Amino acid sequence: MYKVRDIKLHSRGEKLIYWAEIHMPVLALIRKEFEEKKPLKDIAISACMHVTKETAVLMRTLKAGGAEIALAASNPLSTQDEVAAALAKEGIHVYAWRGQNKEEYYECIENVLSYNPDFTMDDGADLVTTLHVKKMPQLKKVKGGTEETTTGVIRLRAMAREKVLKYPIIAVNDANTKRMFDNYYGTGQSTLHGILNAASMLIAGKTVVVCGYGFCGKGIAIKAKGLGANVIVTEVDPIKALQAVMDGFQVMSLKEAASKGDVFITATGNINVIRKEHMLRMKDGAVLANAGHFNVEISLKDLKEISREKRKVNEYVEEYVLKNGRKLYLLGEGRLINLVAAQGHPPEVMDLSFANQALSIQYLAENYSRLKPKVYNVPRKVDEKVAKLKLKCMGIKIDKLTMEQRKYLRTWTMGT
Repeated sequence: MYKVRDIKLHSRGEKLIYWAEIHMPVLALIRKEFEEKKPLKDIAISACMHVTKETAVLMRTLKAGGAEIALAASNPLSTQDEVAAALAKEGIHVYAWRGQNKEEYYECIENVLSYNPDFTMDDGADLVTTLHVKKMPQLKKVKGGTEETTTGVIRLRAMAREKVLKYPIIAVNDANTKRMFDNYYGTGQSTLHGILNAASMLIAGKTVVVCGYGFCGKGIAIKAKGLGANVIVTEVDPIKALQAVMDGFQVMSLKEAASKGDVFITATGNINVIRKEHMLRMKDGAVLANAGHFNVEISLKDLKEISREKRKVNEYVEEYVLKNGRKLYLLGEGRLINLVAAQGHPPEVMDLSFANQALSIQYLAENYSRLKPKVYNVPRKVDEKVAKLKLKCMGIKIDKLTMEQRKYLRTWTMGT
């Protein structure tokens, strides 16, 4: 069973997936191992992820390991309809199409949960929270799950703190081989790609305000700087703010930055970061974009409240005429701009993230019985395996510690 926009799009989707596969060699190696050992035999996985060509490579890998998969989209505007059709044609239960409304979005999540999963795979935690909030009967069967992104990990850790989380979750987002590459290089490049696709504007010479200096914000700031922008960083964390200063960026409050910026990009994982008190101080023609998972970082309620009219300029740009006469331009409805107006992260970095996903699911399948219902880090061995496989695929060899060096690192008596 599946529900996609048009199954006839499958041949175009197969070509997109092929392009991703040739740039994702680590998953290719894991798939080969999965095909031989079938570590996921007779396991049902319900996933809520961006339905892109890179995700398709992960789904094929899990299927090669023996899993039955049901897949919903983790964002109403991120689905590549051709890819959804191709996966459905291959026997994966896909419930996703681009342009879903809120009701359709959650209906698709419930559809994939109806397949009685042994494990869940989430990107933003909407699947896990739906399962828990609705107290669906399938919850009793689930043995474990994984979470792909910062926003989802924040939500799941909150559930664990409140002791409402019913099964163990591995925070794939927090693996070093995920956040140091996917969040930094992937978000940096794909966010700017999305903004350029949406607005067709020159970044050089513009003042770009990056809200948040976590791994994603760092990547966006350095890529914007590389394109010739003057970059301002806003932060609430004093340590991250200090790091931004040491990295050579201007750091100030958003209230101060509001009147200086030409382009504003949110990447915090929090709600209502850019509010009306900031919007009212912005230049005529300022552009607003979001790189966070949910469309809550730019207050759309405030933007509507202070505007007298709105119109769509192109597929990805909405013009808001404020009551003070100035115009602000919202990109991609305030949703994840790199997937709304571009193709998301490049396959080379998703190779690392999704290798962590595949190996974490395998780890859960083998170890779930001894894990408590809380959020776990990706096991160090898994994280290192992903890095070693990527280096191998790149033809890079590194040094190994000598026995003397190993002994030195274990002892406290040698000193100077």
